[in-house]
Formats: sequence, C-alpha cells, structure tokens
Amino acid sequence: MMQRFLFFLLFAITLFLMSCENPKESRNWKQASWQEIEQQANDTTVNFMMWQGSPIVNDYINNYVKPTLKEKHNITLNISSGQGPEIVQLMMGEKQAGSEKGQVDMVWINGETFFQLRKIEGLWGPFTEKLPNSQYIDFNNPFIGIDFQQEINGMECPWGINQFAFVYDSIKTPAPPKTLAELETFVKVNPGTFTISNDFSGMTLLKCYMAELSGSPDGLDGEFDQQKYDTLSTQLWEYINRNRKYFWKEGQTFPKEHSKMDQMFSSGEILLTYGFSEGGIEEKVLQGLFPESTKGYAWKNGTILNSNYLGITYNATNKAGAMQVINFLISPEAQLKRAEPSGMNANPVLDISKLPTEYKDKFEKITARQYGPSLDELSENAIKEPAPEYMLNIYEDFRTYVIEK
Repeated sequence: MMQRFLFFLLFAITLFLMSCENPKESRNWKQASWQEIEQQANDTTVNFMMWQGSPIVNDYINNYVKPTLKEKHNITLNISSGQGPEIVQLMMGEKQAGSEKGQVDMVWINGETFFQLRKIEGLWGPFTEKLPNSQYIDFNNPFIGIDFQQEINGMECPWGINQFAFVYDSIKTPAPPKTLAELETFVKVNPGTFTISNDFSGMTLLKCYMAELSGSPDGLDGEFDQQKYDTLSTQLWEYINRNRKYFWKEGQTFPKEHSKMDQMFSSGEILLTYGFSEGGIEEKVLQGLFPESTKGYAWKNGTILNSNYLGITYNATNKAGAMQVINFLISPEAQLKRAEPSGMNANPVLDISKLPTEYKDKFEKITARQYGPSLDELSENAIKEPAPEYMLNIYEDFRTYVIEK
C-alpha cells in the first residue's frame, strides 16, 4: 500500500515539475510584443542544434556568441551537434512520440532539411517579422528569400550567404578546367588528382554539373521535374563512370567527407577541391593548410549561391529565447564579428545600405580577402539552388549508379 502511495506521489510531483518547467510557454508568442519576448527570454536556456564540423565556426559560437548572449541578454546557449538528417530524424521521432517538449529550440538548416521539416510540420512560425533586426535583411533577394526554390515565408531566418567555388593552386595548375569537357581532358592529363566527396559539398558539385548538362545556368530552376532529372542524371552518371578510371584511386572509392578533400589538396595528392564560403580559401591559407598560391573560381556555367538559415522547432520549450538568440545572430554587431577576415570571414546576410551609418562604416572598413575570391567577384556566375528533390535524388543515385556500380 505504502509503495503504491509513494509511486503516485512521485508521479504527481513529476507532473507538477513538468507543468512548472516553462509556465509561460503555452502563450501565443506570435501575438506578443518584442518587449514581452525579451522579458520572457531573460535568464533562460536555449538549446541549439548545429553542424559543428568547422573549428572556426565553433570558435565564433563558443568564444563570442555564447558569452555575449550571456552578458547582454542573460541567456545560456547550449550547443548540440547535428545537421540535416539528424535534425529531421529527431523531429520525426518526437512527432511520433507526441512530444510537446522538444530537446532543441532552434536549428541551423537550409534546403532539403527545410523541405523535409516543412513536410512533417517540424518548424514553428512564421516568426521572422517579430525580430527587430530582420529590418536589415533584403527578403526580396531571390538568393535569400527563396531556399532551394521554396519561399521561406518567415519559417526560417537567413543567417549567412555564400557561393560554391572551385579551388586550385595557381602554381601547380595555372589553367584549371571550367567546363565538363575541360574537366574530362584535365583528368586524363592528370590522372588520380580529382574526385567527388560523398557529402553535401560533393552533391552540390554534381548539381552544378547537372545544370551545365541542362544547357543553361537556369536549367534547373522551377519545381522538381522528374523527367528532366531522369534525363540529366543519366547523362551525369554516364559521364562520371566513363571518366572515373582517371579519378583518385582510379574511381574505385570516393571520400566520405569534404574535409578529406582539403587534406589531400593540402598534401598535393589532388589538384582540385571545392566548397562553399567561396571555397573557404582565406581561412585555410591563414591556418597554413593551403599554400598562398591558392585561388578560387566559379564554373563557367555557374556555381550555386545560397543562404543558410535558423529555424525554431515546432515543440521548442523556449520559443521566446530562441527568437532573442536569432535576433542577436542577425544583428549588425554579430554579423560584423562574423565577417572579420581573421575569424569566420563570412559574408553578412544583411543589406549594408539599410544599416545605421555607424555600421555601414564598420563594414566598409573590413579588410578585403588576401587569397580567396569575394562574393562580388563570383556573383556573375551564380546560379540558384534547384528544388530539394534534386539533392535528395542525387544523394541516392550517386550511391546506386556510381559508388556501388
């Protein structure tokens, strides 16, 4: 009898504590004033799931964002590691379990992850109009207001913008290839010095190639077209399989992650690599990983320019806190820090012409890159991200028709 009493007592206490965990969270934050949101966010904890594969991004978050949020807004920011698939799996699991109190409040996403989260209604919003600093973002810019051909409609907030670029050593490779025909000649002349990583960067490379096969920089624009995908992907797999014997390790294996590509480029094992943030050249040259003769360029038919975003989970227990954190991350102050050449060297997602004079001047005084190309230099060859189904299909079919063939 006593055991049953204790069991029900503990159960009642647990329910009471759960109801007290965040008593104001049940309110409708979409109707609240910013002052009310700030008051609620004060002295709370925000759980943020993000990709942690970059030491320089981790340094920005751990040594600038977290202490500044604590000092200015009395918010504790907890970071957990996870990107696209992990985030989608977590949200699907919590949906199936009927969990109204999620493990994370905000996530770093774009493209296919945004698409998948919207399909399962895993995001909360719209919320971007609530953020005071969103006034500095040009949502009419198609590379910002549209994510993989999807209107963002306030369901995710732009955080950064960057372009995919090819990377080469100007001493070892004075005339790098800029078309698929030139690449075919290049790998035959320089066997073993090129490969494709089986990750986000490698699949983005394949989207750029598919756009060239379409015959136009805009060839993949619009909604997903299965017939177009089938035609172009067949040509793409045939091209790769025809030339793979000239790839790294004779095309019998492909690196799982892009970081392996950078290491092989650094050692001279391969002559071409690639990546977002205009190739990430500045950071790696300054770290001593890449030689000072490293250059970056866009493919002749274009390389993908896109934005990355911050979203709030549908079952976030601290939506007010998440909005306060996101508003800080898009503030002129935080974006300026993020743009420092000695730090992340990231392009601001803000429209500089909309900023107060004080910050216009500060952004103009930022030192230009010494090694990597600027966004402006590549923008003439920028193409939009195709619909997310292209990426999802390429991931699957690259494995089926290339890796396992």
